[in-house]
Amino acid sequence: MSASILTVRGLSVVFSTENNGLHALDSVSFDVNSREFVCVLGPSGSGKTTLLRVLAGLIPPTSGSFTFSGGEQPSIGMVFQQATLMPWRTVTENIGLPLEVGKVNQAVAREKIRDLIELVGLQGFEDSLPRDLSGGMAQRVAIARALIHDPDLLLLDEPFASLDAMTRERMWMELSRIWQARQKTVVMVTHSINESLFLADRVLVFTQRPGKIKMDMEVDLPRPREDDIRYLARFGELARQLRATIE
Repeated sequence: MSASILTVRGLSVVFSTENNGLHALDSVSFDVNSREFVCVLGPSGSGKTTLLRVLAGLIPPTSGSFTFSGGEQPSIGMVFQQATLMPWRTVTENIGLPLEVGKVNQAVAREKIRDLIELVGLQGFEDSLPRDLSGGMAQRVAIARALIHDPDLLLLDEPFASLDAMTRERMWMELSRIWQARQKTVVMVTHSINESLFLADRVLVFTQRPGKIKMDMEVDLPRPREDDIRYLARFGELARQLRATIE
């Protein structure tokens, strides 16, 4: 068993409102091991995105704690529902933005960008602008940009939610392949049972707001995962368990 990279204990978030506050998360506790892929599954408004924003340091928890191995904030890459690319920058320039901000040596930056363009399958589109990319290609750019500084933790907030069904399923394959190649620690928010089972080592099921963990399921499906894994009896059994827990 890999060592834990993230420990969350009793995490609660309450947002101030005119009606005495919106309780988003309530006493959430879990661990994430190094190189583990964890999906957070649950209904809309259950605090899943709030959890990611807390882990990213974008908002503070109201109570509880989260700690990282070594006691220091790790480097974090984050991908949102929309690709949020700069429209005036090419694929290469969008991917390399974090290195530019960090003043990384240009020769080193070019090599890193070239490696990631190959990893995410964007060869031939290095000089394309976002307007010339499909939705799936734009999200590949966003994933590459999140990986460019070699983060310890990758946070994904429904990165394929805006894509059509066929593109979304292709992107499951791509993300699984990228994760297999880089072995990053991932926490990903999703509404899709099939998506969570295809990608994750574990699935955390959240209740309705305020979000609590209702189930922590290990996904005991073999890797690497191909499209036909969804037709295995075990996949169907796990899907039924998740659906029954959510309902």
